[in-house]
Amino acid sequence: MSVAALLDTARAKGLMITTAESCTGGLVAAALTEIAGSSDVFERGFVTYSNAAKGAMLGVTQATLDAHGAVSQQVAAQMAQGALSQSRADIAVSVTGIAGPGGSDHKPEGLVCFGLADMAGATAHTVEFGALGRKAVRAAATDHALGLLQDAVDRAAPKSPAVPG
Repeated sequence: MSVAALLDTARAKGLMITTAESCTGGLVAAALTEIAGSSDVFERGFVTYSNAAKGAMLGVTQATLDAHGAVSQQVAAQMAQGALSQSRADIAVSVTGIAGPGGSDHKPEGLVCFGLADMAGATAHTVEFGALGRKAVRAAATDHALGLLQDAVDRAAPKSPAVPG
């Protein structure tokens, strides 16, 4: 998938993008901003590695963290919705997972949850990349998040141009 094509499609539709990242540590935002001129499409990114940051910056609730853990679809959905509400973006993607090393039987290395939010609401899903090693899991999660953004931008209707007042 081409990040330049993603940005071009978002630009043509007048859409802004934001990211909320944990295990990828800003790699999705870095991929978007590596392309010159991306500032007219990429609004901002949130790197919320700690649970406290997820709460303070994105509004992830302590009740959700306590009930489901930071690596969960529920947290991923709240992260994406929070990024959308704390920005001027139209589409938000979030990533939270276990890049490794480590993990548990319940949440193994390579388990990553993704959220996607737009004005219609937020959705989330989980991908198990497997114990590929930290660098490979983070790269795979970044690519997956960019693919989610591409799909969302492709589906989105163009924004109406502002009417002069």
